[in-house]
Amino acid sequence: MRCCSNLAMHGMLGPISGSPLRQYDTVVSGGPMTPVNKDNNMRVLLIEDDQSVADYIVKGLRESGYRVDHLVDGKAGLDAAGGDDYDVMVIDRMLPTLDGLSIIKRVRAAGNNTPVLILSALGEVDDRVVGLKAGGDDYLTKPFAFAELLARLEALARRGDSGGPQTRLKVADLEMDLLSHKVSRAGENIILQPREFRLLEYLMKHASQVVTRTMLLENVWDYHFDPQTNVIDVHISRLRQKIDKGFDKPLLNTVRGAGYMLNEPE
Repeated sequence: MRCCSNLAMHGMLGPISGSPLRQYDTVVSGGPMTPVNKDNNMRVLLIEDDQSVADYIVKGLRESGYRVDHLVDGKAGLDAAGGDDYDVMVIDRMLPTLDGLSIIKRVRAAGNNTPVLILSALGEVDDRVVGLKAGGDDYLTKPFAFAELLARLEALARRGDSGGPQTRLKVADLEMDLLSHKVSRAGENIILQPREFRLLEYLMKHASQVVTRTMLLENVWDYHFDPQTNVIDVHISRLRQKIDKGFDKPLLNTVRGAGYMLNEPE
């Protein structure tokens, strides 16, 4: 697999031995990245045969409070997926003895709906479509930033945890009614265009988490490639004007080098 050398070239995979994993801290400029929930007790099954990548993921997730089981073999991974209770699974696409997509298909055929994040160096649109149609819930291309991996896992875990459809979202004094498509802050109605509403909905569902440009392109614009335009910057700017203008403390913030975060002001 070529992902390790690519990760190193892109500065996303730090040294594994001899020092603690700190590379993912640099995704957010201005200081170390604080784990979202140090005691979340969530269980992750990682099936990845590249030891360097696996060490990178395992160490980062454990430092963020996750319990992680790691397997390198496809058949052993399938046995683990079917025999234990995990909140989310991270499965590499190319594995020895049994490939990742075959694992996912068999898991789904057995009625296991645990959310699955596919990891792969294959990043073309067709590759992603095949992975998602095989039963994957999300697809992350190598090389990747740890902040994005963590954000995607948190989103998948919440999706698997939800007891029913959400109809209302609230972050601080910002409220959204998903049925009536009404938005207000501190009781004042806010008029949003359809794309702005979808963007805000995604940000509110991922409140207090770093949301990357890639995540926005895929989930708000349905792009699985970077169109090389400033469409996100334009919409973020318009959204800021509508939800933050006139208030002392902004809710929507830029996290330099990583993306954006909607959170309650401290």
